[in-house]
Amino acid sequence: MLRVIVESAANIPKHKFGKPDPIVSVIFKDEKKKTKKIDSELNPVWNEILEFDLRGIPLDISSSLQIVVKDFETLGQNKLIGTATVALKELVGTQSRSLPYKNVPLLHEKGLGTGATIDLVVGYEPPAGPPNPTDPGGTNTQGTEEGEEDGGDEDMADVGSGVLPQGNPSGTRETQLARRITKGRKNRRVLSNKPQDFQIRVRVIEGRQLCGNNIKPVVKVHVCGQTHRTRIKRGNNPYFDEMFFYNVHMTPSELFDETISIRVYDSYSLRADSLMGEFKIDIGYVYDEPGHVVMRKWLLLNDPEDTNSGAKGYLKVSMFVLGTGDEPPAENRERDNDNDDVESNLLLPAGIVLRWVTFVLKIYRAEDIPQMDDAFAQTVKEIFGGEADKKNLVDPFVEVCFAGKKVCTNIIEKNANPEWNQLVNLQIKFPSVCEKIRLIVYDWDRLTKNDVVGTTYLNLSRIAASGGEVEVNTGETEVGFLPTFGPCYLNLYGSPREYTGFPDPYDELNSGKGEGVAYRGRLLVELSTLLDSKPLSKKIEMIPNDDILVVEKYQRRRKYSLCAVFHSATMLQDIGEAVQFEVSIGNYGNKFDNTCKPLASTTQYSRAVFDGNYYYYLPWANTKPVVTLTSFWEDISHRLDPLNLILAIVDKLQTNIKAFKSGIQAKVSENRLTEIWLKLIDELMEDLSKPFPLIEGKHNVTLLDTQLQKLRLRSLKQIQEAAGRLRIEARDVKDTLADIEDWLDKLILLSEEPQNSMPDVIIWMIRGEKRLACARIPAHQIIYSTTCPGASGKYCGSTQTIFLKYPQDKSNGTKIPVQLRVNFWLGLSAVEKKFNSFAEGTFSVFAEMYENQALVFGKWGTSGLVGRHKFSDVTGKIKLKREYFLPPKGWEWEGEWDVDPERSLLTEADAGHSEYTDEVYQNESRFPGGEWKAAEASYTDVNGEKAPPPSEITCPPGWILDDDAWEYDINRAVDEKGWEYGITIPPDTKPKSWVAAEKMYHTHRRRRLIRKRRKDPNQTPTSKGTTSYEDHEGWEFASLIGWKFHLKQRSSDTFRRRRWRRKMAPSDTHGAAAIFKLEGALGADTSVDDGEKTSEKAKDTVTRVFGANTPIVSCHFDRVYNYHLRCYIHQARNLMALDKDSFSDPYGHVSFLHRSKTTEIIHSTLNPTWDQTLIFDDIEIYGDPQMIAQNPPHVVVELFDNDQVGKDEFLGRSSFLPMVKLNPDVDITPKLLWYPVINGGKACGDVLLAAELILSEKGSSNLPILPSQRAPNLYMVPQGIRPVVQLTAIEILAWGLRNMKNYQMASVTSPSLIVECGGEMVESVMIKNLKKTPNFPGSVIFMKVLMPKEEMYSPSLVLKVIDHRQFGRKPIVGQCTIDLLERFRCNPYTAEEDIAPQMKVSILSAAPRREVVIEVEDTQPLLTAQLTEKEEEIVDWWSKFYASIGDTEKCGQYIQKGYDTIKIYNCELEKVPEFKGLTDFCETFKLHRGKSEENDDPTVVGEFKGSFRIYPLPDDPTVPAPPRQFRELPDSGSQESIIRIYIARALDLQPQDNNGLCDPYIKITLGKKVVEDRDHYIPNTLNPIFGRMYELSCFLPQEKDLKISIYDYDMLTRDEKVGETTIDLENRFLSRFGSHCGIPEQYCISGVNTWRDQLKPTQILQNLARVKGYPPPVLSENGRRIHYGTRDYTLDEFEANKKLHDHLGRSEERLALHILRTQGLVPEHVETRTLYSTFQPNIPQGRLQMWVDVFPKSLGPPGPPFNITPRKAKKYELRVVIWNTKDVILDEKSITGEEMSDIYVKGWMPGHEDNKQKTDVHYRSLDGDGNFNWRFIFPFEYFPAEQLCTVSKKEHFWSLDNTEFRVPPKLLIQIWDNDKFSLDDYLGFVELDLHNAIMPAKTPEKCTLDMIPEHKPTNSAKTTKIASLFEQKSMRGWWPCYVEKDGSRVLAGKVEMTLEVLGEKDIEERPAGKGRDEPNMNPKLDSPNRPETSFLWFTNPCKTMKFIVWRRFKWLFIGLIILLIVLLFVAILLYSLPNYLSMKIVNPFRT
Repeated sequence: MLRVIVESAANIPKHKFGKPDPIVSVIFKDEKKKTKKIDSELNPVWNEILEFDLRGIPLDISSSLQIVVKDFETLGQNKLIGTATVALKELVGTQSRSLPYKNVPLLHEKGLGTGATIDLVVGYEPPAGPPNPTDPGGTNTQGTEEGEEDGGDEDMADVGSGVLPQGNPSGTRETQLARRITKGRKNRRVLSNKPQDFQIRVRVIEGRQLCGNNIKPVVKVHVCGQTHRTRIKRGNNPYFDEMFFYNVHMTPSELFDETISIRVYDSYSLRADSLMGEFKIDIGYVYDEPGHVVMRKWLLLNDPEDTNSGAKGYLKVSMFVLGTGDEPPAENRERDNDNDDVESNLLLPAGIVLRWVTFVLKIYRAEDIPQMDDAFAQTVKEIFGGEADKKNLVDPFVEVCFAGKKVCTNIIEKNANPEWNQLVNLQIKFPSVCEKIRLIVYDWDRLTKNDVVGTTYLNLSRIAASGGEVEVNTGETEVGFLPTFGPCYLNLYGSPREYTGFPDPYDELNSGKGEGVAYRGRLLVELSTLLDSKPLSKKIEMIPNDDILVVEKYQRRRKYSLCAVFHSATMLQDIGEAVQFEVSIGNYGNKFDNTCKPLASTTQYSRAVFDGNYYYYLPWANTKPVVTLTSFWEDISHRLDPLNLILAIVDKLQTNIKAFKSGIQAKVSENRLTEIWLKLIDELMEDLSKPFPLIEGKHNVTLLDTQLQKLRLRSLKQIQEAAGRLRIEARDVKDTLADIEDWLDKLILLSEEPQNSMPDVIIWMIRGEKRLACARIPAHQIIYSTTCPGASGKYCGSTQTIFLKYPQDKSNGTKIPVQLRVNFWLGLSAVEKKFNSFAEGTFSVFAEMYENQALVFGKWGTSGLVGRHKFSDVTGKIKLKREYFLPPKGWEWEGEWDVDPERSLLTEADAGHSEYTDEVYQNESRFPGGEWKAAEASYTDVNGEKAPPPSEITCPPGWILDDDAWEYDINRAVDEKGWEYGITIPPDTKPKSWVAAEKMYHTHRRRRLIRKRRKDPNQTPTSKGTTSYEDHEGWEFASLIGWKFHLKQRSSDTFRRRRWRRKMAPSDTHGAAAIFKLEGALGADTSVDDGEKTSEKAKDTVTRVFGANTPIVSCHFDRVYNYHLRCYIHQARNLMALDKDSFSDPYGHVSFLHRSKTTEIIHSTLNPTWDQTLIFDDIEIYGDPQMIAQNPPHVVVELFDNDQVGKDEFLGRSSFLPMVKLNPDVDITPKLLWYPVINGGKACGDVLLAAELILSEKGSSNLPILPSQRAPNLYMVPQGIRPVVQLTAIEILAWGLRNMKNYQMASVTSPSLIVECGGEMVESVMIKNLKKTPNFPGSVIFMKVLMPKEEMYSPSLVLKVIDHRQFGRKPIVGQCTIDLLERFRCNPYTAEEDIAPQMKVSILSAAPRREVVIEVEDTQPLLTAQLTEKEEEIVDWWSKFYASIGDTEKCGQYIQKGYDTIKIYNCELEKVPEFKGLTDFCETFKLHRGKSEENDDPTVVGEFKGSFRIYPLPDDPTVPAPPRQFRELPDSGSQESIIRIYIARALDLQPQDNNGLCDPYIKITLGKKVVEDRDHYIPNTLNPIFGRMYELSCFLPQEKDLKISIYDYDMLTRDEKVGETTIDLENRFLSRFGSHCGIPEQYCISGVNTWRDQLKPTQILQNLARVKGYPPPVLSENGRRIHYGTRDYTLDEFEANKKLHDHLGRSEERLALHILRTQGLVPEHVETRTLYSTFQPNIPQGRLQMWVDVFPKSLGPPGPPFNITPRKAKKYELRVVIWNTKDVILDEKSITGEEMSDIYVKGWMPGHEDNKQKTDVHYRSLDGDGNFNWRFIFPFEYFPAEQLCTVSKKEHFWSLDNTEFRVPPKLLIQIWDNDKFSLDDYLGFVELDLHNAIMPAKTPEKCTLDMIPEHKPTNSAKTTKIASLFEQKSMRGWWPCYVEKDGSRVLAGKVEMTLEVLGEKDIEERPAGKGRDEPNMNPKLDSPNRPETSFLWFTNPCKTMKFIVWRRFKWLFIGLIILLIVLLFVAILLYSLPNYLSMKIVNPFRT
């Protein structure tokens, strides 16, 4: 199958008439497929899948695809746009894989580029070979070449194995979208659902393309109620690199529903709208990812409010979820080359386009919501004669939560069956990373907080399918579908429904925490998913009426009948009042709920009887109580039938897998195993081939039903085909187990039915009208199906064992309330006749009433009955008459009314006991200070109720008295005469408490009289004791009305009653099914005494009658079968220690039905061997033996620890099924098997058991013979069942004891070791003084034991350490149990030298043989000292380290020089598999002592060092014994050693300070030496580079534990420990792997890698040869050849093609070292040790990279240590010369209206914001040009190796230390417009990464925005030219600046700059000043040549006149001047004219 996903194209050229309509054809081998067209688009997105069937021919190297893109024309031919050819050679191979082909250029016909590109993904599935079994659903988890981590493009490539119908493009998209949902649920490790520690880590790395201008982004991460925020950064691409830790303690299910919310804010704005974008993800989603981690993925940020907006930027994060014991995967911390393509590394891969979808959730209505409000107001109404409505006291509304959004429906007041008819629109980005939609029904309260009624969830993964999980090579339609559900009811479960005004103790159950114990209503909902929907304005709206009508058909109800026959109720321990059981389904049958009519849903009350041993049971004998109820539900048989069929397949497969596994474990023969395997495969194939019920034709089928059916049919067919293939092809059956378990997982997933709307059946145990314990049974397990036989429920009509549970049991199941055997049948009433074939026994119904009488004046009669009727029901309140009882339909009377007392209620307290103590209290009273006189009630029982005097209490028949006399009980808190005293406080009539000492004010006293009696062994029990009832006509007596009744009349009795019953039997026509016709059948006298019959009253009494008078149904069995049970209890292992002495005294109660027996007590052991057969004779079981054989009752073993004082403590419980033999003569024996012992939900050991249940006739003798007795009545496990044993030798190497803690305040000084196994015991020699010599003097102990041949039965080895103290005391000071002895077994005759530690002579303790060693001549190597120094600058130890972890950028020239690398282990050296935990010589076993407390390991009190060898001994004593295993041992004395500890760096430390960081330093403890390196703490970091070496000396083994702790430095408070790790130096010293000092790759005698071991390689090789038993190595050819072991080694074979350097030593040493490297010794290494703390013991607190060298002083001084001091940052300087700007946006208008800007440029390096620099201002730029000639100088410190700058500054002014950050070197340049009287305006910016600087344009014309890449999800970035400024040293040219407007980028101007980076040397050689200051050189900057127009107007008035005013208004001025002159002339004229005229007229001068 070849699959092509045509994603998108970009830059398609326009044509003359507008935009083209592109369409793509893909051609493969003459087959052509097309996509749909996309109208008028230059950047079309298709996202379509085209598939080519390869017809079985695989791809070859020459295969290619032809891609043709055309412009679609409706008329005429399509026009060609371009073509491309894609070669497929990279896909060739046998693996399924997919590859992206991005930016494939499209070419013209002539082969020229069109500028357009196309993006494809091609997936290839090779034609059918055998399928890949580890690869469910053909998904491909191998990363593609780009190293994508699980889920890059593969996720899209196998999106559709086959598309939804080819022509339906939306189908393709749906498949892609649905793909993600069903992800991961298989990966969830089964976590126990109890609160536990978790740690969530979120690392925010960097952001890209955040929207906005000149922003200051900050990221807030919110998890589980805790919020952390990053530091504030600047710019649109901020680099954060901050890690946040969230520690929580909660249950996994709660945690996985929590979300991680990541929000990016702009910290500038104080307004509320500063949220820039957010991303939410479920914690469960992260946990389901591989390794529980999302590693370095980009998240797409959205605006949660605005669904139309696109991406708001990207954020790169890593997220980890660590449970207890999880190790965080190592993260590649370096700044990787994820200049990475954002698209290929998005968290949701780009192929799956994230799009908005709308989940439309329609909420129609709810039913049966329980009362939640107080009935106060209703009661008031009732008083005033109003009508009360109890059931509607609830005001419900629904809250819908998904992905952090909450929407609520309307509140409907006072309605228990509300109809909302509202739809909720949930708009989300899909596929979503949130999994559950939560629906909570609340009860609205006006004043108080709303109460939760119930909670339910819609799991998206269950109501959608990705389709990817079905691997099919046919082109059929895809089975993926989007979330869809219903219309269907969802049931709510929670706390019991009864309303009380008090707080509900089980309230938490309603919120979905824990398993709900009662039905609380149901909710009718429907979910559909709309794709590409428009954003909806309303979140909630009303559902249109048409839709409400459509949903009617889904609510059609049918009547169902449920019958439950209770066979037994056993293992009761809480006895007291009588017990009854209630069965309910939904609301039907709930006896305390008055909304449903009452049904016969409860059994009668009965009292428990003692079983003679430990438990109590209900004595139902042959009359079993029956409950029946009818109810009305939707018929969902079309859902339950397939469900039951698949569950039946699952059940059978599980059983067969179990048999197969135990066959593998028991190592049965190959043929037998193959038989089991073939049976498994054949049965599975047969089951899968059965016809599957189809849903066609059902009226209430939903879309989800049809989709699930498709999915199931397809998957079942697949599994069947796979099983068929496996049957033919399998070679080794054991290897197929993984496949078969995989099928099982698939089947279990298919068996989930999300739309199961039928509520569970709930059984409640009720005691005294109070609910006590319950169990829930899913309805599908007991439903009867008419479609096909297999579709009925597993337990339909068969008896099942049910253990009830206490609701919210705090003790976690330490006590079973009751074990029930119940037979259920649930079916449609239409087919209830079918019940007859299931029914056993005969059903009968009794009409029942009580006759009441009172004693008046010494006569019994009815006159004294106050408020009682002569005949009534059991409560005495409701009047009954015989005539009113009529048999219902289908029933007829059988016999007359007769008296029949209720025996089970009158059971005497002594029933079942063999010994009993009668008791009675004598009471006296007085006035204070007066005389004591007999009290009013002189004799009472313990509760103060009146009792007969002792003289009247006789000994019952069948009992004998121990002693005739009554005696005072003085073993209590009483005085010497047995009295206790009390005082009454009114209104009480008797004291509440009693004390032993008499005081004056006491008014009452009493004493207890007791008399013991025993069962008479000689008397046979009377036949069921019926005779005693007949004496007094069946009356039962009570002292007062309403008191407890008893059988025998006492003098105080004043009231009596007796029960009359009349039996009805089913008529022949109906058979047993007639019991379903009983609803409300038995009548009662409803006439009211005064004759009125108001309808009100009548209605009221009917319901009351009903409550008291539901008919009593029972099932009578005529035939009882006798069975004989043998329970073989052999041994237990690993039980809990519950006594102070570190052991327990275990015994077991074995319970089977109504019988139990107890084993013997085994003292002081955790691994008891009882070897006991418990025999239960004559067990009576009613019912068909065949049914018992199919579903036998459980045998339950409860183990207890026997305590001398106090109550025995519970150790755990195990239950299993006995093997049933209906024919005792058949010779099959049960097999002993281990069963887990469960306590509090977790396994606490195992017990080895078997049992057989044999059907036996009364008195028959064909039972198996009795096993032999070990003591009277103590039978052993018989031969044939007990394990077969063999004489076995156990050799114990007892090396020594370490770290022994004090015992009883005194130290352990003289210990010895006791080893126990299989009943044998041996003791070692005593250590004289543990302080001085902690090793045992004689190290080897030998013992012979009879051990089972089968490994699974082998006993445990128990080690006990005893201390020899004064006065002969030998307390046990520690013990250890060792299981699984398989690893110690060996063959004694094959002593492999390499492995057998007896040959182990410590290499180190042997003195080196000097004479063989060739001394090195003392010639200087060729290097001079200077050369070494110079080299050290280039390479250091860190170069070696970085070279070894593959970080080539940081290691400089190291690798080129040919130096060696070291091995970096990502774990502790002890965890490296090939070094076997360094315990090859001896292992360390922890010694425990004391009690195991709850959730806590027993305290470790020391360690035992040693080892074991176990091998069989010959049975024949004449055969010589095999050779001993531990022979030649190293010296066990102490060694003085030098320890060097190198600590390189720590990773991911847990933060300790409020700022989310830590100030770590190292503390080392070795013995009593402590090195606290507090002065060298490293401030404010979680990843400190320590680079420290410590040298200490110590004595081994006394000081063997080296503890390295990391502490957090605090100035004022106490330093806190971050975590610690402990290294066992003794193991390193003794191990044969040479772990004391790792061996390097090269032998260097100078330089950074100088040899550091004490012995040279040749000496180590000689010692190794001696240990392995080889002859000494022989050197020849001048040391270039060595003969070692069995072959010759030459130097040339090792050093061929290697670069040799000048530091190497002599050739023979080099060759010896090369040989040593092949011997499996520990290499030179760095180990990564995890740090743990006591605060969270199982969660890593960080990791430490380090190593340790151990040098014994006896071998002389070691070589020089390595120098691992951290590198120092180097000083650099970035010089930026701003020359000019061009085309800057003109932002202002001048006074005169010109557009202009006052430009200046600002710049800084991120991280150095305090060193911002800006140029002077170029004023009044009219064309956007600015001239500056201005220099910025930015000094920075830089690690060339790591390509990061280091910034050290105080975070706050109050911080103590500088914090060091590492940031990438970047430069930010901004252009601003200067304003004098307002804030400056920001115009634009450019950001340059100095490592990947964008190459500038040479001229301003070529400088465009395209130079700066932009990531858009649709088109990938164009390749831009980039270069590293550190390599180029300088660059000059023009860069564009831009600004964001309305989501797109706008050019804001161009800047001409020179950038130059200078190293420290160059800075001194080429000085330069800032701006144009001195020294103004390199280069010299002249003042800018600005136009004269550039000046600031108010400082230069003359220039302002000249350049602004004159230039602009010159002609205006000239015009004004001329006008002025003219006006002046006119004014003068006007002024002088009158004068002139008058002169002219008058002319005074005229003569």
